[in-house]
Amino acid sequence: MKVIRNNIIPFKGFKAVNLFGVLFVRKGSLIRDKDLNHEMIHTKQMRELLYVFFYIAYFFEWLLRLVFHRYEKSAYRSISFEKEAYDHEGDYSYLKVRKHYSMWRNTKN
Repeated sequence: MKVIRNNIIPFKGFKAVNLFGVLFVRKGSLIRDKDLNHEMIHTKQMRELLYVFFYIAYFFEWLLRLVFHRYEKSAYRSISFEKEAYDHEGDYSYLKVRKHYSMWRNTKN
């Protein structure tokens, strides 16, 4: 995964953002192996949905979750894409065994 450190992307207050499989990291932010694995899971999700559809689905699911949770952080953590990435960010062999569209499967395998 290509990592670009800069002071512009992401905005202040954010550590990193994955755009089309490239990780933009705020200068001075610590990125751990766990963080990289989390973002590589997102990159796999993006590829499966041909990138653009990933962002469309992510945005609309976030809006839907926001209606039910009413708090941005809990809405964000309940997005299927984030749930998969957080559930498996510490499993460094996960991407080798991950099934297609696992973000929509209700398992932790």
